[in-house]
Amino acid sequence: MISIAMSTSCVYPLGVEAGFRIAREAGYDGVEVMVTNDPITQSSTALLELSSKYAMPILAIHAPVLLLTAFVWGRDPKVKLERSAELAAAVGAETVVVHPPFRWQDRYAVEFERIVGETARASGVRIAVENMFPWKVGGRNLKAYAPSSDPRELDVADMTLDFSHASLSGRDSLEMAMGMGSRLRHIHLCDGTRSVDEGMIFDEHLQPGLGTQPVAETLTWLAERHWSGVVAAEVVTRKVRDEGERLRILTETAAFAKRYVGQEHASREALEGVREPRRRSQKRAARNAARRG
Repeated sequence: MISIAMSTSCVYPLGVEAGFRIAREAGYDGVEVMVTNDPITQSSTALLELSSKYAMPILAIHAPVLLLTAFVWGRDPKVKLERSAELAAAVGAETVVVHPPFRWQDRYAVEFERIVGETARASGVRIAVENMFPWKVGGRNLKAYAPSSDPRELDVADMTLDFSHASLSGRDSLEMAMGMGSRLRHIHLCDGTRSVDEGMIFDEHLQPGLGTQPVAETLTWLAERHWSGVVAAEVVTRKVRDEGERLRILTETAAFAKRYVGQEHASREALEGVREPRRRSQKRAARNAARRG
C-alpha cells in the first residue's frame, strides 16, 4: 500500500512540532523529517516523542544537504549521510532521501555511489537519491551536481522522484518514473510550471495540480502497478501567514494524493489537551533533546 506523508519542510518557518501536528490534522499517514539546524530534527529521542504525541509515524528522513544546513553534523557529506541513516534506523524510518553531491564536493562526488551502497547496507535503511536540476548563471546552464543530477544515470539501488525538480529540469515526471522502474522508492509530491530554459530560476514546489507536471497521471500509473513506496508532500507554504490557509493547502495536497492512488482521505480533529510549547521553552526543549539524543 502507498503511504502518504508530509515533509516537515512544508510548514517552514514553523518548527518541527508544528509539522507533526499539521500533518496529523491534514490527514497524512506519517511524516518525512527534514534534518535542519533545529536540534529536534537531529535527535531520535525528541522525534520519537513527537511521533508518539501526535500518533504520526516517521516514514523518511531527509539528509541535511541544503546550503542552509552546511554545518549540521560537520562539513563532511559522508558523515552527514551516515548520521541520517543512523537517525532513520533509530526512529523506524525505512528511507533516507539524499541529493547527489555538488560538483565542488570532489572526493564525495567520486565516491558517492559506493558511499550510498555501503551506508544502506550498514544501516539497513534505503538511501533514495533524488533527482535535481541544472543551475543557470549568466544565461548558461551550470552543471551543479556530480556525477549527475539525474539518479537514473547513477549506480544506486533506490531513487526519489521530485516533481518540482523535474519541472525545473524540463523533464516529464511520468517518463522519469517509468525510467526509474523498480528503483523508484520515494516521491516528493509537488508541482512546477517552467524549466530553467524557460526562464524559471527558483525551485517552485507548488501544490500539486497547480503546475504543468503530470502529477495525477504519475500517481495513477504507480497505483495501477501496485507500487508500495511513500508519497511525501513537499509543498512550499512559507509565504502563508494564516494557519487556516496553510492547513487548507496541505489538506488538499493529502486529498489529491489519496484520490489518485485510489485511497479515501479524511482530515482529523486536533488532539485534545495537546499544546505546542511556547517559543522560548521550545528552544530549551530542543537543546535538552539534542543532549539526550
